[in-house]
Amino acid sequence: MSEEAAVEMSNSVSEADVAEFLAHNPDFFSQHTDLLAKLNVPHESGRAISLVERQTSLLREKNQQLNEHLSDLIETARYNDLKFEKTERMVLALLDCMTLDEIGIVIKESLCEDFHGDASTLLLFSQDDLNVNDLRVVDPRQLGPITPLVDSNLPSCGQLSREQNAFIFDEMAIRVQSAAVVPLVKGESLGLLAIGSFEAGYFHSGQGTVFLSYVGEVLSRVLSRVLHQLDQ
Repeated sequence: MSEEAAVEMSNSVSEADVAEFLAHNPDFFSQHTDLLAKLNVPHESGRAISLVERQTSLLREKNQQLNEHLSDLIETARYNDLKFEKTERMVLALLDCMTLDEIGIVIKESLCEDFHGDASTLLLFSQDDLNVNDLRVVDPRQLGPITPLVDSNLPSCGQLSREQNAFIFDEMAIRVQSAAVVPLVKGESLGLLAIGSFEAGYFHSGQGTVFLSYVGEVLSRVLSRVLHQLDQ
């Protein structure tokens, strides 16, 4: 509608027309509550709820919603800050690792203690008989049920099959109800990182995997470096 048309329509409607319309439509504002916040009506006390009181009620509701939203944002920011601090601590510890056993220890301490995982497993794919204590070495030709998880090259969260659970978590498998799995790749498939929870819904398919991807990238580079040093 053009400005001239709007002015012409406004001039054609009198105050009496507006008053008559509202008199015949007493529930008009209950159907158009957004208009109440824009009205400027003097407050007159009485038994019925005035427009000012209704406006105040709407503004109070909006204020409550904004406060709740702000509280959610603050809580999310605090959670992200804490997660960043733990992630930074884990990454710095990984960068200092010089052996495979040191990597295994850092992963176990960080994921099970700092990130409250109930179980963690670091599988290293190799045909060599590596002398390690804090991670498991698996022949890449014998991956069996975890082959789809490895071939995806992407982190995943949710419930594993019984066979996958048993392969990854070994004696802890009977207690693990959900897990996050991260393939470790640096030019080639190096291994698999898995974090298990005793709660069925702790890890789920709708969960974000940005953090897992970041951890996987850092861990893959550290593993590649240490393995390259062992080959020399």
